[in-house]
Amino acid sequence: MKPTNPCPSVLSSDACGQYRPEIDGLRAIAVIAVIICHSETSWIPGGFVGVDVFFVISGYLITRILLAELEAGRFSLAGFYERRARRILPALFCVLICCLPFAWFLLLPDQLENFSRSLLWTLAFISNFWFRGEIGYFAPAANEMPLLHTWSLGVEEQFYLFFPLLVFLCWRGRHRKWVFSTIVLIIALWSLKYADRKSWHGSSGVFFLTQARIWELFIGALAAVYLTRWRTCAPRRWLAETGAALGLSLILFACARLDADSPFPGRYTLLPTLGALGVILFATPQTLAGRLLASKPLIGVGLVSYSAYLWHQPVFTFLRLSDPLPILSYWPEQIVRILLCASPLALAYLSWRFVEQPFRNKRFLSRRHIFLLSAGGGY
Repeated sequence: MKPTNPCPSVLSSDACGQYRPEIDGLRAIAVIAVIICHSETSWIPGGFVGVDVFFVISGYLITRILLAELEAGRFSLAGFYERRARRILPALFCVLICCLPFAWFLLLPDQLENFSRSLLWTLAFISNFWFRGEIGYFAPAANEMPLLHTWSLGVEEQFYLFFPLLVFLCWRGRHRKWVFSTIVLIIALWSLKYADRKSWHGSSGVFFLTQARIWELFIGALAAVYLTRWRTCAPRRWLAETGAALGLSLILFACARLDADSPFPGRYTLLPTLGALGVILFATPQTLAGRLLASKPLIGVGLVSYSAYLWHQPVFTFLRLSDPLPILSYWPEQIVRILLCASPLALAYLSWRFVEQPFRNKRFLSRRHIFLLSAGGGY
C-alpha cells in the first residue's frame, strides 16, 4: 500500500510536508505490539506500551500541523476539528456498528448492559473515565469488554479539546517558542509526577486518566517544536544512528520486559515514550533504524494502524466468547495465534480502504456534512 496524496493533515510528514515513512513504521511497531499483547500470548507481555508510542506520535504530528498553520496564518479551529472528525469518526462508527449484533448474541445480560454503557461513553469520548470506575486494565474480566481499548481515544480527544487553544494563546510574540515550550514542559513534568505517584501507590484507575497521560502527548509536542523551530542542521551521522537505534531498542525492551505487574503509567513509561522520541528526532531514511521502519511491510501496517487498533479488541473479545470452529482445535496453537493476530489487520485494510479513505476526501463529503454526521453519530 503506497501512501497517496501525502500532506500534513493526512500522513506522517515533517514541517515542510515531506512524508516521513519511518513514522508510519513506528505506528506499525506500536499496533503490532498491542495486538500481540492482547491476543494473550507470552511473546511480548509489555506490548500494551504501544499505546504510549501512539500518544507521542499524536502529540508530535498535531503540534507540527498547528504550528505550521499558525505561521502561515491559516489556523482554524473548525478546520482542525474537521480533520480530526474525518480521521477518527468514520472508522470508529463502523467498528461500533459491527459490534452490535455480536454483542447481542454473545454477551450475557450483565455483559450486554456494561457494553451498552461503554458504547455511550465511547460516543462521548469519555470512556476512559467509565472504565476507570468499572475495571482494571489488566483484570481478567477486561477480556470480556469489547470496547475497553477506546479509553485511549478518550484521552486523545480530551487532549484535542484544549491543546489547540493552548497553542493559539502561547504562540504569539517574539518569545513564543520559549513561552510555549516552558508551559508544556511544566505541565508534562507535573503530569508525569502525578502518574508515577499514583501508580506506585497501587491506584489501578490512574492507567485511564488523561491527567496521567498528557505528559506523553507533550513529549511529542516538544519534539515538534524542537524539529521545526530549534534544530538548525541535521545531526551528525553517528548521532543519528545511535539516537534512532537507541530509541527503537527502548521500545522493544519495554515490550519484552514490562508486564501487568509493572507500576504504570509512571517512570517505567519513560522507556517507550523516550524511545518514540528518539525515533522521531533521529530516524531518517539514511539511518539503519529508519530504513527498517520504512520497509514496505511496516509502512503498509502503519497506514492501517488506526483501524487495526479499533478492530483488535472486539475481534479478540467476541472470539473468546464464542465457540471456535472445530477445525481450529486440530491446528498447532502457534498457527492459531498468528491467524488471530492477523485477523484485525485484514479487517483494518478493508475499513481503511472503504471507510477511512473516502471520508478523508473533501470532494466526497463537505465540512458541513462531516459535522452533521459526527453530531448524528454521537447522538
